[in-house]
Amino acid sequence: MKPNVSVIIPTYQRPALLMRCLQALTMQQLPKKHFEIIVVTDGPDAITNTMIQQRFKTRVRVFALPEKKGPAAARNFGCKKATGNLIVFTDDDCIPHSNWIKEFYTAYTQQPFASAAFKGQVIVPLSNKPTDYEKNTAWLEQADFVTANCACTGSALKQINGFDETYTMAWREDSDLEFKLIDQKIPIHFVQQAIVTHPVRKAPWGISLKEQKKSMFNAFLYKKYPGLYRQKIHRRPLWNYYAIVLLFIAFIFVAAMQLTAIAIIAFLGWLLLVTQFTVKRLRGTTHSPKHVAEMIITSILIPFLSIFWTIYGSLKFKTLLI
Repeated sequence: MKPNVSVIIPTYQRPALLMRCLQALTMQQLPKKHFEIIVVTDGPDAITNTMIQQRFKTRVRVFALPEKKGPAAARNFGCKKATGNLIVFTDDDCIPHSNWIKEFYTAYTQQPFASAAFKGQVIVPLSNKPTDYEKNTAWLEQADFVTANCACTGSALKQINGFDETYTMAWREDSDLEFKLIDQKIPIHFVQQAIVTHPVRKAPWGISLKEQKKSMFNAFLYKKYPGLYRQKIHRRPLWNYYAIVLLFIAFIFVAAMQLTAIAIIAFLGWLLLVTQFTVKRLRGTTHSPKHVAEMIITSILIPFLSIFWTIYGSLKFKTLLI
């Protein structure tokens, strides 16, 4: 019997997280015959493949991309292998609630359009004193449309040509998909009871610095959908980043020219903006010495890295994003 729903999960060398996700999927309220689970590894991943074969056997179908191309490419590959009319997406670090697939499928059967999309609710549990990384992850709860919890009919994905594989990292490929749906006037339904929990992974010190590389894909999304980008992503440029960088450059320049008074003004302006940025990031988070030190150091470096990768993306994708 052909399943009605195909669940697609991209992953790469995170077997423990994937195991937790798959265990939740095997406990769904929808009868097993009505849905299939497809895992696509972003490149050869022998450990994940072996784990699935040993613990889930034929219950989960697993495929591997020949090389790393990113989660967008992995999802597209999974869509090609899917047999369900409704394609549901989540990530390997998510835990779908027991009625998750059933809620999406019910919403699908109750709407009249062949091409339609659906989004669910994401819950991010936080500690009483979260880190900045935890707080940033919690923004998923307010995100408009995320691949951690969404679904599309097969005809909708065909109409918009699936995910754009230019996004080789887990960043903005979900917004790109949403913008294509909006552009093609495909309705997106909110299914409140289709819930996944997204626990925050333990992050290494200074993770926010590594995350800045993703900014290059902001430029690509802006190039494709400038209006929607300004409406839903960033209404205006991050002027405080530019001010921090320019004041620091001005300080170095005028200090080299021995213009002491101007150098002091530039330095104090830079220090004020960096302090404001640091305080903003620390608001509502843990104030442990380690975390405070991390926020101070990374707040100094983030504007430089963010602007670098934004300029890099603008050059790479031949657009101008500031």
